[in-house]
Amino acid sequence: MSQDAALIRILSVDDHPLLLQGIAGLIAVETDMRIVAEAANGREALQQFRAHRPDVTLMDLQMPEMSGLDATVAIRAEFPEARIIVLTTYAGDVQALRALKAGARAYLLKSGLRRELLDTVRAVHAGKKSISAEVSFQLAEHVAQEALTPLEVGVLRLIAEGKANKEIATRLSLNEDAIKRHVRSILSKLDASDRTHAVTIGLRRGIIEL
Repeated sequence: MSQDAALIRILSVDDHPLLLQGIAGLIAVETDMRIVAEAANGREALQQFRAHRPDVTLMDLQMPEMSGLDATVAIRAEFPEARIIVLTTYAGDVQALRALKAGARAYLLKSGLRRELLDTVRAVHAGKKSISAEVSFQLAEHVAQEALTPLEVGVLRLIAEGKANKEIATRLSLNEDAIKRHVRSILSKLDASDRTHAVTIGLRRGIIEL
């Protein structure tokens, strides 16, 4: 087997050039892996995956045009054996679950890349799955909590936009009493003290995005 054939070929996807440079720097000194392509959004990621068929893809979640989550779904639909590692700033358990359900093999926080990236790439290339310790803690912490319904997520998103109950009711074609019931349910499920606290929790856990 040639040296090139033994290399782990990597596609790196992120909309921040500095992060791409940092990842490239970490991988450049390794003898068993190399970057074969880079992309700045999910749409480019799909194109580059088709062109290069990498062994492992490093996928940012928050990107313009097409998110990393949507790109993961699209790549896995065409290439079911694709090995994708999701990289994110957020430890939100809902984000992690969405990524894993979409077929990601690992979920890493960008804050831990220097410590964990290389070992995770090798593990995923070997067919294993990996979740950073902080994300695992988030998943365990909320596993017993009742999930928000799609309607409740919509209400929470509108609360985050600063909408009052009357405005939310108009937007969702419901009466104001129904919205009040949904808000009470949201506060209870998230163990939130008020609407602002609920929004903070929703953003931290990846239930909603601004």
